[in-house]
Formats: sequence, C-alpha cells, structure tokens
Amino acid sequence: MNVITIESEAFKQIIDKLQGLEDRFVKMKTEAETPLSERWLDNQDVLLLLKISKRTLQSYRDERKIPFSQVGNKIYYKSSDVDKFLKRNYRKINNF
Repeated sequence: MNVITIESEAFKQIIDKLQGLEDRFVKMKTEAETPLSERWLDNQDVLLLLKISKRTLQSYRDERKIPFSQVGNKIYYKSSDVDKFLKRNYRKINNF
C-alpha cells in the first residue's frame, strides 16, 4: 500500500473543488426533476428549443400564437405554453 502525503492547504483546495462539483450536480438534479410545466424560459431558451429565429418568435407573439410575459425588456414564456404550442401545431402522418 502506498501512502501519499500532501500539504493541508492543497487538501483543502481539493475538498473545496469537490464540494463545488457536488453543489453543481445537486442543482442540476433539482432542475432536471422540476416538471417542465413549472419552468419559465427566456427568449434565448425558446429560440434554441424551437430552432427558430428571433423574428419568427416575434411573429408568434405578434400573431398571439404563443403567450408570454414581459418584465421590462425581458420576455419569458411558460414552458407549458411552449409545449401546448408544439402540440397544437403537431401534424400526424397516416400510416406512420
């Protein structure tokens, strides 16, 4: 068996980094367990999710196709509304 010794300050730094990683994993797990319907998405989130342009998303808002909330210049969408929008526009193909 080999015994490795390190300075206490180096050991403390390793423990701090491990604690930081654990905190990040716990946060990611909590976010993943939160039902999608309870999350708010900003413009960028919806653009990436739907793979559309800013102008297209603006048109959806202007045409009242997707509900949104605006706080100052920041726009938010309920993830459940985005889900409903996708389901409303779902086109089933026969014999698929």
